[in-house]
Amino acid sequence: MASTTDLNLDGLMKGYDNRVKDEFASLPTVISAPDGFDPWTSPIEARRWLRVDDAVAVVTDLRASTRLSLAMRYEAATAAIYEAATGTAVRILADFTADFVAIQGDGAIGLFSGERRYERALCAAITVKTFSGGTLVPRLAERWPKAPETGFKVAVASSRLLVKRIGVARSDHQEPVWPGKAVNYATKAAQQIDPGRLLVTDSVWRYFEGNEYVTFTCDCDEPSDGLWQDEEISLIPDTDPERFGRALTSSWCNTHGAEYCNHILAGDKVRPGLAEQLRSNRRQKMVASVLRSKADQARSRRYGLRHSA
Repeated sequence: MASTTDLNLDGLMKGYDNRVKDEFASLPTVISAPDGFDPWTSPIEARRWLRVDDAVAVVTDLRASTRLSLAMRYEAATAAIYEAATGTAVRILADFTADFVAIQGDGAIGLFSGERRYERALCAAITVKTFSGGTLVPRLAERWPKAPETGFKVAVASSRLLVKRIGVARSDHQEPVWPGKAVNYATKAAQQIDPGRLLVTDSVWRYFEGNEYVTFTCDCDEPSDGLWQDEEISLIPDTDPERFGRALTSSWCNTHGAEYCNHILAGDKVRPGLAEQLRSNRRQKMVASVLRSKADQARSRRYGLRHSA
């Protein structure tokens, strides 16, 4: 390891300033990302960014992780919780073929692009939610009854993203970075939602609102379309339509979960045997939802203009 006792700080600061001036003087090239690209292969030193026209981000955030760590009597207990919680969340995102997974503190970010990206992302998010409420939380409570309440907060957002490896070439200090709304908005939504609920932004909901495997309850009882509720994402700017999201309280059903998950992943949208009256009611609600969304967006834009004046 190099010594830092004789650093030329003035020289370093001048070099940092020159780097900023060079970057701002000539903007980098942005090109469309090819199919099946590997973000880890983008050269650090080349001033070339890749553009992913539509990507889906899943963010998981463990509630009260700091309090959880402080409450554990032994360091090994904290280590076990992180391995069981964060480690499993990463495995879930990988099992649903996320194109990129990054660990952020006690949670994880999964990015999905390419074919069935929305389906893979939503199924991964619901699986994290199901694991959190059905496995992680009860087992943690059984092992450490006095531990603070916890669980994964999960959110999904979509947008265009840029990607490039940033850091120090030929070192371990490097990683792909992904500027864009999808990561930022999914992170903000995860901060807002409570464990036991899954929050998606408006564009993700619009993609799925006609999917009967997503919007209707399963066949354990009489199907209904009451799975999702309107949820305004307060941390998203009030002029952005993505602010008007939807929240899901349900998890995968023990009886139908695997079947419905595979239908969603396959791109299936129509459920055989679903009563036509339910579909008709759902279509009416979709029309009303679009009209309400447009009114909300118009109102938020007016508010935003007044707010910023």
